[in-house]
Amino acid sequence: MNYEHCIRCTICVENCPVFRVNPDFPGPKQAGPDAQRFRSEKEKAQDEWVFLCSQCKRCEMACPCGVEPAQIILREQQRYGKEHPQTATHLLFANNYYLSALGSLTAPLANKFASTETGKNILRKIGISTYIPFPKFSFRTMRQGKKNLNKGTKKVAFFYGCFINFYRPDIGRKIVRLLAAMNVDVVLPPQWCCGLPALGNGNLALAKYFAQKNASSLSDYIDAGYDIIYTCTSCGLCILHDYPGIMEIPQSKKIAESSYNLHEYIIKLINEGYAKPEFEKVRRKIAYHIPCHLRALRIGYPAQKLMATIPGLECEIFDDTCCGLSGSYGFKENNEFTAIQIGNRAVSLIKKTGAKNIVADCGSCRMQLEGLSGITALDPAEILCESMGITDKI
Repeated sequence: MNYEHCIRCTICVENCPVFRVNPDFPGPKQAGPDAQRFRSEKEKAQDEWVFLCSQCKRCEMACPCGVEPAQIILREQQRYGKEHPQTATHLLFANNYYLSALGSLTAPLANKFASTETGKNILRKIGISTYIPFPKFSFRTMRQGKKNLNKGTKKVAFFYGCFINFYRPDIGRKIVRLLAAMNVDVVLPPQWCCGLPALGNGNLALAKYFAQKNASSLSDYIDAGYDIIYTCTSCGLCILHDYPGIMEIPQSKKIAESSYNLHEYIIKLINEGYAKPEFEKVRRKIAYHIPCHLRALRIGYPAQKLMATIPGLECEIFDDTCCGLSGSYGFKENNEFTAIQIGNRAVSLIKKTGAKNIVADCGSCRMQLEGLSGITALDPAEILCESMGITDKI
């Protein structure tokens, strides 16, 4: 964790979106390396305010000394969660995978419940915020779709994640067709939640359970010659950073060496001369919001590089703002004010551009920014597919 290397420069504090709007959070330096000097495994964790950290990782990106304040806080979140009774919202969101699966199976009823005032009142009573609309469950998930559209020499196993699977499988199907158009054979491996919601809600045991199941499945595909593709930046960060880190998953090194962000992989195919996509004109002005977890992956902005080759597309990048939602973080009622304040800052800058759409790699970012702004938010893959005439119809 290298907390001893902290020189107390407070650059991490200056880059913390939560500290900027919530005086109850002491900041990443104080909650991370400063407090770590006085924590003892022999004493019960008392720092409940560690859960005010949204785990955006901006502090770690800013630190000049390689200290990982968010990782220090994350470990304390797990210790606190293990030693104290969990709130209803922490328990619910830690088990988001199971709840989403149930919501998908009962999609018409679940969507109706979440949209009614009675339903919202019930959710608020158990501590769930309703300031933005909940995403609508999809009855048809990725597992119910056709899996192979092409028999190319390049083979990928698509880790599509919970958001695409349970809410937006239409985007997932477009991605499958996008890769197939580039002569890539796509399979959908058995998969579960990446584990990040459980981690963010102080349930390390459940997070490791999901991670071990995913690692076993993905490892088998890697051994069979497949590359791993992810599209959700938070899922990708969890697999590449938390599997070998806090979760200590044995196969994590092999998985990290064979895993690519979707757009990073497409650029790889283009650079190798394997794929030569022909992007047609898209007359549209977009505001491209860079998710915090995309920055934390340290792979640059591959989707932006691809969108820059699309004729007629105007793109303004926003990489210095956080959406504020951070997955389940902003859906907890006690974090509502913080999430709205952070998100409104991003929205105010986006609205000044006059953009027709917001584009973001993260489903959580899209939910928040569209909900607060009223501007339709899209996945970068949707822009690429529009340019290539690809739909989700199979």
